[in-house]
Amino acid sequence: MKALVIRSFGGPEALEPADLPDPVPGPGEIRVRVHAVAVARTKDVAARAGMPPFAEQIPALPHVLGAEHAGVVDRVGPDADADLVGSRVVVSAVLSCSQCRACRMSREEACAEFGLVGIHRQGSYAQYCVVPVDNVRTIPAEVSFTEAAALAANGAVASAQLDAGDVGPGDTVLVPGAGGALGATVAALAAFRGARVIGVDRLDQNPRRLDGLPLVALDGSDPDLSARILDAAGNGGLNCVVDNLGITALCEAYLPALGDLGRVVVSGAISHDPVPIRLLQFYLRSQSLIGVRTGNRHQVDRLWADVAAGFRPPAGFVHAMPWTQASDAHLSIQSGSSSGQLVLTVEAP
Repeated sequence: MKALVIRSFGGPEALEPADLPDPVPGPGEIRVRVHAVAVARTKDVAARAGMPPFAEQIPALPHVLGAEHAGVVDRVGPDADADLVGSRVVVSAVLSCSQCRACRMSREEACAEFGLVGIHRQGSYAQYCVVPVDNVRTIPAEVSFTEAAALAANGAVASAQLDAGDVGPGDTVLVPGAGGALGATVAALAAFRGARVIGVDRLDQNPRRLDGLPLVALDGSDPDLSARILDAAGNGGLNCVVDNLGITALCEAYLPALGDLGRVVVSGAISHDPVPIRLLQFYLRSQSLIGVRTGNRHQVDRLWADVAAGFRPPAGFVHAMPWTQASDAHLSIQSGSSSGQLVLTVEAP
C-alpha cells in the first residue's frame, strides 16, 4: 500500500510517501480501506514536529500518523464479524485495555494504558489501516467520508465536554476559539442540543471567521471583551465555558461572567502557560473546573445518535484536501491560517 511516513521529526516536509506492506488484521481487528483522515493539531502536526504531548510516545520511526478516519471495511481478523466487510465506517482513535478501573467504569479516556491510533500504533495516513473492531461505528449513507472523519475528530470530545458541563436546552455556553476545528463543532453541537452559544475568536484578523455558526459572535481582540461577555451572558451568567485554548487573557475575561453552578470545561492549553485561577468564586458560587481528555465510547455513541437525528459538521467548516497535499495541510494548521477541520482524502489502491 501507499502511505505517508515520518522518518524523523521535523517540519511539514518530514511527511514522505512510502510503499509499505498491506497490514493484516489480528484477532478482534478489522482493516479499513481509508477514504478520509482528519488532520489533528496535537496528534499529527505537533507529533510530526517532535513536540509534546505525543511525539515521545511514538514507539519507533518510521511511523504512519493519522488518528480518526473513515472508509470501508475490506477485511476482518479472527473473532471479528465477517458481515462488516463492505460496511462504510468511521474510526475513533482511543485505545484502551478494557480491564483497568477506568475501563470498568466505561471511562476509557482515563485508561491506565491509554493509547491512540496514529501514535501508539500505525495510523491512517495510508490506503489501509488496521484497528480494533470496538473502535468502529457504521455511518449513514447520507454522511460523506469527509464529514464522518471530521465528526470523529471533534464530535466525541465535543460531546464529552458538553456532558461534563451538563449543557442542555436553555443553557448559555461560551466557546473561546469557536472558529477552530473543535471549537466550531462544540458550538454547533451545543446549539443542536438546545443551548444558546456565545463564540469568541480573533475577528480583527478575519471578521467572517464565525459566519455560519449558530452563535453570538464576539471579537477576542476587543479590549472590552470582559464587558462584552457579561452583556451577552445576561443576568444569569454563563452556565458553561468550553475552553480548548487556556489563554490567560481569555480566562480573565470570561471568569467574571460565570454564573452560579457554572462549569469551566478544559481540553487544551495551546500556550502551555500557567493560568492564574482565583478559587474564591468557585466555592462561593459552587462553580467547577473540569478537565476532559477526550470522548469515551458512550460519548461516541451519543454523538452518532445526534448525527442520526440530523446533526452535521458546521457548513463551511470542513475542508477536504488530497493527501498528496498533507504537508500543506500541516503548514496551514501550524501557522494558524486554517479554520475549521482539514481532512485528507486518500486515493484508491
